[in-house]
Amino acid sequence: RVAHLTEVVDIDHPDDDTRVYAVRGELFFASSNDLVYQFDYVGDPRTVVIDMSEAHIWDASTVATLDAITAKYAAKGKNATIIGLNDDSANRHERLSGTLAGAH
Repeated sequence: RVAHLTEVVDIDHPDDDTRVYAVRGELFFASSNDLVYQFDYVGDPRTVVIDMSEAHIWDASTVATLDAITAKYAAKGKNATIIGLNDDSANRHERLSGTLAGAH
């Protein structure tokens, strides 16, 4: 039930090469498990912006999930940027990003 407290919404296409997603909700191990499957890695354009201004990162598993998402885009030759993290989430992401290889 908790996993459904988050959502990923396609909110904007400012140009042909950019798609903007909004992630909303509280992200922790139970709610971030399926987050990685909610993006269109193949169909998305070269630039993807993931707006986290309506989300909160609570734990390392969510950071690992965000790392996995950006890595999946990179593997397809695309650039995914995460924006809008609140201070607490940004600190957690900065501290843990890249240190959790294999966590997902």
